[in-house]
Amino acid sequence: MSRTDPRLAIVAITKHGAQQAAELAAKLPHAYVVCSEKFAPAFAGLANPVRAYAGALRDEIGALFEGYDQLVFFVSLGAVVRLIAPHLKSKDEDPGVTVVDDAGRYAIPVLSGHVGGANACAEEIAALLGATPVLTTASDVVKTIPVDILGRELGWRVEAPKLNVTRVSAHVVNGEPIAFVQEAGSAHWWTRPTPLPQNIHRFGRFEEVDLERFRAVLWVTRREVAPALWKQLDERLVVYRPPQDGATA
Repeated sequence: MSRTDPRLAIVAITKHGAQQAAELAAKLPHAYVVCSEKFAPAFAGLANPVRAYAGALRDEIGALFEGYDQLVFFVSLGAVVRLIAPHLKSKDEDPGVTVVDDAGRYAIPVLSGHVGGANACAEEIAALLGATPVLTTASDVVKTIPVDILGRELGWRVEAPKLNVTRVSAHVVNGEPIAFVQEAGSAHWWTRPTPLPQNIHRFGRFEEVDLERFRAVLWVTRREVAPALWKQLDERLVVYRPPQDGATA
């Protein structure tokens, strides 16, 4: 999330929620604000565009899902789940959804934590409000490789069936032995402050890997991957394609 990103919407429906939302909106002046008409005065004087609705919040959700990449609700978690449920499509299409309590103590990513960016959004919002981010995504909790978005900030593109990504993600968070092969791309892909988990074993060439020893392979390469190799590794392989300007090999 960027502080100048116009595709972020902040939503509030209560007096205390509007007060917290206004504090956040002041720090994110390009964010769009949606609030109950009754509490619109909380946003007076801010640079943010504001939509003060008079009807029901549920009537606003469809347009928010279509128009924004990140939705931040100062609304109870249960209410948000019910509001967004009819609009869910897939993690590749849904916006990131984050909930902040009316006291501004917790920021909870609810939907599209990785692919949709809600985890990162929740962490930034928590930093802006002095709140605590509550992350429940397994790879974030155990501080390991997020298979589905690894290298995304470096321009890496994931190449693998969705089932492979799901299966390999499970092997990674369960601490099973994983071969990480990097033949291309930036070497600065591990950005967590903690060391790389011990179950991740690094290699410089695919040919160095004894496939019988590892439950899965993460392969950063520009090489073509033969259909026979995909078949041999079945659901154990995820390939990442870095851009040409990030080459290390």
